[in-house]
Amino acid sequence: MSNKVEVQTRNIRLTDKIEEYVNKKAGNLDHYLPAIEEARVELAHHQAARSATDRNVAQVTVYGKGFTLRTEERADEALAAFDQALDNMQRQIERYKGKHYHGRGDGRSAAEAAEAIYDDETGELSPLVARKKKFVLYPMDEDEAIVQMRNLGHDNFFVFYNVRTSKINVLYRRRNGSYGLIEPELG
Repeated sequence: MSNKVEVQTRNIRLTDKIEEYVNKKAGNLDHYLPAIEEARVELAHHQAARSATDRNVAQVTVYGKGFTLRTEERADEALAAFDQALDNMQRQIERYKGKHYHGRGDGRSAAEAAEAIYDDETGELSPLVARKKKFVLYPMDEDEAIVQMRNLGHDNFFVFYNVRTSKINVLYRRRNGSYGLIEPELG
């Protein structure tokens, strides 16, 4: 039995061939996870994208009772982006199944893992933060933060004390390879 598939397009003409291909592939996702009730596929073309490999975007979102899984991929062709997104979705489904159907991977059942969330002494919920880390922030500017981020091998983000603004900032790598800077302010 195949799940319901909804196909949407933006700046792409939805031909019968594309619709049939997407329905066939996305309709079989419930073979990997029978609880999937619906799959939504959005294919879009962004002419203004800097790189030709980022112009076609495919988003695949699956819905089931109590869960939603989503993936997005970019490629030079719409169906290539869709195939990559579908492969990524299959990996997400396997991870989801591993976490929700096989316990936490430490030999405990899901019920035992849920009981471990409660503090034995107080009977209250334990905090969901699994790890805390402390580190020293050295004053630096944005250029030095980029150098430090690269040297330390932090691919996604780097927290630093901005000497120019006297505030803690977060430097992050954007999808196009440039950097973004978050300057938090108290509300």
